[in-house]
Amino acid sequence: MRHAALPLAMLAAFPSHAQTETVASLSETVVTATRTETRTDALISDVVVIGTEEIRRSTGRTLSEVLNRSAGLQMSANGGLGKQSGIYVRGTEARHVLLLVDGVRYGSSTAGSASFDNIPLGVIDRIEVLKGPASALYGSDAVGGVVQVFTRRGAKGFMPNASATLGSYGHRAASAGFSGGTDAVSYALNVGTVQETGFSATNPKVSFGNHNPDQDGFEQDSVSASLRWAFAPGWSTLVHFTQADGTSRFDQGPGSFDVRSEATSRIAGWGLERRWASDSRTQLKLSRSEDDSTSFSDFETAVFDTTQTQVTLQHDWGISLGTVVVGVESLKEAVSGTQAYAVTSRTTDAAFVGLNGQSGAHLWQANVRRDRNSQFGGATTGFASYGYQLTPNWRPHLSYGTSFKAPSFNTLYFVSPFFVGNPSTQPERGRNSEVGLTYSRGLHEVKLTRFDNRIRGFITSQPVVVNVPRARIEGWSLAYGGSAGAWNWEANLELLDARNEANQRKLARRADQTLTLALDHTRGAWTWGGAVLALSDRFDNAANTVRLPGFATLDLHAAYRLEKDWSVSLRLNNLADKVYETAQGFNQPGRAAYLTLDWKPQR
Repeated sequence: MRHAALPLAMLAAFPSHAQTETVASLSETVVTATRTETRTDALISDVVVIGTEEIRRSTGRTLSEVLNRSAGLQMSANGGLGKQSGIYVRGTEARHVLLLVDGVRYGSSTAGSASFDNIPLGVIDRIEVLKGPASALYGSDAVGGVVQVFTRRGAKGFMPNASATLGSYGHRAASAGFSGGTDAVSYALNVGTVQETGFSATNPKVSFGNHNPDQDGFEQDSVSASLRWAFAPGWSTLVHFTQADGTSRFDQGPGSFDVRSEATSRIAGWGLERRWASDSRTQLKLSRSEDDSTSFSDFETAVFDTTQTQVTLQHDWGISLGTVVVGVESLKEAVSGTQAYAVTSRTTDAAFVGLNGQSGAHLWQANVRRDRNSQFGGATTGFASYGYQLTPNWRPHLSYGTSFKAPSFNTLYFVSPFFVGNPSTQPERGRNSEVGLTYSRGLHEVKLTRFDNRIRGFITSQPVVVNVPRARIEGWSLAYGGSAGAWNWEANLELLDARNEANQRKLARRADQTLTLALDHTRGAWTWGGAVLALSDRFDNAANTVRLPGFATLDLHAAYRLEKDWSVSLRLNNLADKVYETAQGFNQPGRAAYLTLDWKPQR
């Protein structure tokens, strides 16, 4: 691959020695990569953690934008706030990313992709991003990776909070909540609202002549709550609920009223846990997610509703080789609306087993999963990885994983003047190999990864829905995170080659080069910093006839603690007022400013 020499040269440029003074450990605990709590320094998988403070400092206005800037994921968006977006993990399709909210599978079974646009940032406490195939852990959808969002939870004591934001494009937002608890009971409740008059989502280059140079706004109300009760020694139960109701407007064409789209995201779960010992527990989880969308236009009302109901039983226990995870689960997808689907529901039953651990310099992870889909039959997926700690600072690793993705209901059955489904569409199946090298010392970590994902039966809808024989998505990623005194920084570089191997054309809306840089500094009551996002040009369509120019944006942020419980922050996005598109004919925000006042009493 033509990019091969650059990441190796850049890795060699990093100094072989970092700060030698005593610093805090880089390791923290994540669950997405193994389905059980695992320290990051004991993981081989490529995982990015975006914590509470990083979300607060981020200049991203949506979940997709935060992932784009803080995790190095590519994205496309059909306009401004609340408009449809797609997230691409290591160059795979938007439908190849599984979205979990507090462990609950969430997304649209009609569209076949995760619904990031209506998940409010204000309820999020933490985000984990797993890059690489994870079907052996979670089944269909996780071809390119997994994004797991964790909402706010209670802790001992009582902690209220409130926030208000004013900004460009008529942006107004407010949120309030509280959390707290005792040793036996913890709770949290947060509510929020966002309104924005916005800007025109389209420009004259948009397809089908839908451009109307008016403002296309967005409104959203949200609530999130949780309650955990440790009702007996070793026993606990947790119930959680998140709902967001959004209304977005987008262009129907000159002289027409805007289309009004109403979206409801509802995620609920109940869990029962029995902890037998410090390294042994059993969990039973019942969950339900709803993705409901209704669009009102001059011509019709279109309804697309998805309900996913899941039951999971999982047991983890420690043995001499590490942590064993075994479980079974059942998922029912049901769709309804104005489209007459030939099939409106399907069930997937699965069993899985995994092992992850380490001994001395050796680290390993292995997972196997068997899914049986009522429409498409059985699929067995696996994952295996191995790492070796050459020195206290250097660790190479290699891994191999398989994946599959079941076709969406729209892919199979939806019919419109611009899209014709194909009932004979078959699941996609992938094989991913990866080799990497990690250097860590104190609060510095550099990770170089070479990945190669080959997908058989790749589904394309341009110009018609078909399974093409093969797509190949290969590339390099280089990430560097570090800290020195009052300075913190992150850098992510991705070099990508994503192609339909049948015709050697590039996959749409993926840049060959993506670079994100972030730098933050804290001094006394002040925190300030900036972030750069740069992408090379890419094609907007599968035929590679429409090219989107590359672009770079600069964002700045600053925060000042007024007193112990109050702080004020300012974000300046797209400082140079760069005009760019991530999808042909759809505008992105120009220069914008946002002022936020936060109240959070300190204990």
